[in-house]
Amino acid sequence: MDILNKYVLKKFLKTFLFVVGVMVLVVVVIDFTEKNHKFIQNKLSTSDILGYYYGFIPYIISLVTPITAFIATVYVTAQLSQRTELIAILSSGKSFIYIIKSFFIGSLIIAVSSFLLNGWIIPHLNKDRVAFEVMYIKGPYFFSDKNVHFKIDENSYLYLERYDNNMEIGYNVTIENFEDNELKAKLFARQIIWKNDIEKWRLKSWRTRELYDKGEEINTGFELDTTLLVSPSDFDNNYRLSETFTNNELNEFINLQQLRGADDTNIYKIEKYMRIAQPFTVILLVILGVVIASRKSRQGKGYLIALGFSFAFAFIISFVMSRAFAENGSLSPLLAIWLPNIIFSFLTAYLYKLAPK
Repeated sequence: MDILNKYVLKKFLKTFLFVVGVMVLVVVVIDFTEKNHKFIQNKLSTSDILGYYYGFIPYIISLVTPITAFIATVYVTAQLSQRTELIAILSSGKSFIYIIKSFFIGSLIIAVSSFLLNGWIIPHLNKDRVAFEVMYIKGPYFFSDKNVHFKIDENSYLYLERYDNNMEIGYNVTIENFEDNELKAKLFARQIIWKNDIEKWRLKSWRTRELYDKGEEINTGFELDTTLLVSPSDFDNNYRLSETFTNNELNEFINLQQLRGADDTNIYKIEKYMRIAQPFTVILLVILGVVIASRKSRQGKGYLIALGFSFAFAFIISFVMSRAFAENGSLSPLLAIWLPNIIFSFLTAYLYKLAPK
């Protein structure tokens, strides 16, 4: 990397950090204003509030990284263009790819950092942040679903009439086992209670019915301890749960939910694919920013920056819409998350052909 590349790279990364800092400051001020009454109501100390924002700020940085990288690119490129520095570089025999190179290296640094942070570091911070919000911002949680069904293994299903997440007790429990779509065994219990000391479920007033070719066998009892592929955490508040998983935990959770036959895995798949797609989004938007702002405009630098903001707004709208389609099942999560990248890749390629060479 020569001196010119280092100059542009340094300028880009400095601008990116400045834009991120400004964006985070604005978001934190707005967030604090909205939640201040909750902080006062719960009599939280300064250290409690600072601890919350210790996890909140990295989360916001991750959220705004693609757009702030794009804005920084547009600003730096527009500045170089208005000062005729780009013209001087191209006139010296350098190609347009050479100009993109510095920004590409910068975007690669941001993308790799973003992937590592989103995959393993920020989820750990999110655990405390989400727990704080559940406790002090959202209020107490009560599991209110009725007639709950779980697939607990390949051939067995669990049914609960209702569950008290505070007492960790389920009522009117049925476990059914099938073989070749035929019912082979059925267990009924008045209560199912989680015993934390032995980490097992205890069935109260239970009755089993096993079906055979020549008849059936019925057994009853008062208490029975058993292990199931269900834990009390499955009945906890799932508010922003996907954000608290590392990449490995997220994959394990998705596999577990699919094994149970759960139909609410889309939100977790969306989180998984977002973490994979975001680094590519950063690189794509940075290249797009260079292409957009490289042409010197008579309207000045402000026009190019405004143009950049319009493209950023268009990308956000397309992402929000595709994510909404994924959440309601109209699109597969994989396609929905990558669709904005695909669309803007073609747009970038088209605008690159029109860029000054």
